[in-house]
Amino acid sequence: MKRAHVKRPSNAAIWIGAARPRTLTAALAPVVVATALAVRDGVFVAPAAAACLGFALLIQIGTNFANDYFDFVKGADTAERVGPKRAVASGWVAPATMKRATISVFAAAFVVGLALLPYGGWPLLGIGLASIACGLAYTGGPYPLGYNGLGDVFVFIFFGLVAVMTTYFVQAGTISTESWIVAVGIGALATNILVVNNYRDVETDAKAGKRTTAVRFGRRFARIQFGLAHAFATAVLVDLARRGVLRPDATAVLVAGSAIMGYRQARTLREAQTPLELIELLGTTGRYLALYAGGLSVALLLPGAAS
Repeated sequence: MKRAHVKRPSNAAIWIGAARPRTLTAALAPVVVATALAVRDGVFVAPAAAACLGFALLIQIGTNFANDYFDFVKGADTAERVGPKRAVASGWVAPATMKRATISVFAAAFVVGLALLPYGGWPLLGIGLASIACGLAYTGGPYPLGYNGLGDVFVFIFFGLVAVMTTYFVQAGTISTESWIVAVGIGALATNILVVNNYRDVETDAKAGKRTTAVRFGRRFARIQFGLAHAFATAVLVDLARRGVLRPDATAVLVAGSAIMGYRQARTLREAQTPLELIELLGTTGRYLALYAGGLSVALLLPGAAS
């Protein structure tokens, strides 16, 4: 299998790149917002929140390492692929080494997850194991999710619904209506990171048999999906305000910012002509998720916000 040969970066740069820092906001955002909800409701538990953060980051990194390995093995990462170079496909990391790193990171996530059992009980063990299994199954196993158009569903469920509500549950001992609502907004924007990535790789994914939603239904579908996700995220803010959870002034700022950013990003996706533009949009999409989560968290904690 042909590999792309470029100048080899330092070992640290290789492994940092393999962790895909631009995607890590998908792990940070749900924990941050859920913890802000817990603080607002007077149920904040620092050790539980910290364990959730560690678990989420390790699951994201482990998934990224697994993708690096399995995409090379399955032929999705080739010299034709645009975007950041992948460690295994570039010949910088041996496949066996990346496989061991993947197992090690997921093992570390499992250990960190065990620290949450005193706060949420044994059902959390099932959630943790499912998270690890799906992280591996995203590009590996007999029916890889990412190769069969289910990657978007995986991201929405695990980096939206599961991450937000589990983080809130281990601190509050229950799941609130607000945590459900917030989880939808976070999950929608986290999915958009994947949408941009798959939009960029349509041609090479199609050749490799990787049937993402962008490959199955085309780029127009991906653009509509991207825009709808922004609309859902904005609707979440409006609904929280309707319920009296957010102050009117904070809501106005957040909704205006969400609408503007959503429009700009959707326009960039529609008008992009080069891979470089899509790579830049990928970074913007990740940063916006962090900004959305941070702004919403601050708004939840403002004096006068309902509790």
